[in-house]
Parts: sequence; structure tokens; C-alpha cells
Amino acid sequence: MSLRLFAALDLPDEIADALPPLMRGVSGARWRPRENLQLTLRFFDDVPEPAASDLDAALEEIALATAPFDAQLKGVGFFGKEEPHALWADVAPNEPLRALAADCERAARRCGLKPEARKFMPHVTLAYLAGSKLERVIAFEKRLALYESAVWTATGFVLFSSQVRRNAPSLYREEASYEFLG
Repeated sequence: MSLRLFAALDLPDEIADALPPLMRGVSGARWRPRENLQLTLRFFDDVPEPAASDLDAALEEIALATAPFDAQLKGVGFFGKEEPHALWADVAPNEPLRALAADCERAARRCGLKPEARKFMPHVTLAYLAGSKLERVIAFEKRLALYESAVWTATGFVLFSSQVRRNAPSLYREEASYEFLG
């Protein structure tokens, strides 16, 4: 048996609760439900149970060596230059966050998982798009160009499993949480 896993910073309630009121104005957007708003550090994909146990141990080691750090959402953007396919909230430049994501990548490789093909780009996915007009996406980006969340202190991260569902958002379940103790 395997689990579809990813590591993420779970957003504090006050940060996550402030996002849904901003999520409007783009036809064809499948807005993410509040409970699916998080900042992915590394998507591991389907992981067999023995490797999942090794990954859990490796992520625990990372948390033990990581100190809490401040983070902030700042602005929005989209993926897909001419044919947008996702809207996201950007993250203010953050070296501890990048280091944490790099540690998660190294842990995945040590556990025998495939390397991540894309460069880490910290963000919170707000919506997946299907047939959205580029003008509407650009208008959304412009409307929220100056958006800034409150600064929060990240004190740990979570290993989630994800169950893909037809015609509904993925269902996330917390498999383990890791407190920063560095």
C-alpha cells in the first residue's frame, strides 16, 4: 500500500481565514476550500509504506534541527503565461523557508524518492483554472498586487496525505506533525 504524501506549513487560522474573501472574480476558477490552504514544502507523490516510515523519521530529524521562523504572504500570481492554470498567494522572500524546503528535498532523496523536477517556489495555491480568460486572471493579480498578510511565526510543519476525488477538492489528512526545536 502507498500514500500520496506532501509536507507543508499549515497556515495559522487568522492567515488562512483571510484568504477566502479575496478569492473571487475569475470565471473558471475552482477555488480551494479553506481547509486545503497551506504552503507546500515538498510534494512526495505516492510513497510505499516502508519509505513513508523512513520519510517520517527524516522529517522528524529536520524539525529537531530547525528553529521557528517568521513568514508572510505578499501579493498573488498565476502559473501558465498564456493559458493560466493556477492562482496563488506569494510568500515574502524567506531564507529559512527555502532551507526547510531544501531539507525536505534531501530527505526525499535519502528515502529513495524521485527528485523534484521543478525549482521550489513558495506559494499558497488559491485556485485551479479551467478556461479562465487571461484578462480576468491579470485583473485578479493587479487587484491583489499589494496584498500582505500579517507576519506569523512558523513553529513546525505537517506531513499530509492527499486523496484525489472526482469533481471535488482533494481530501487532506494530517499523518504527522513536526515541531521546530532547533
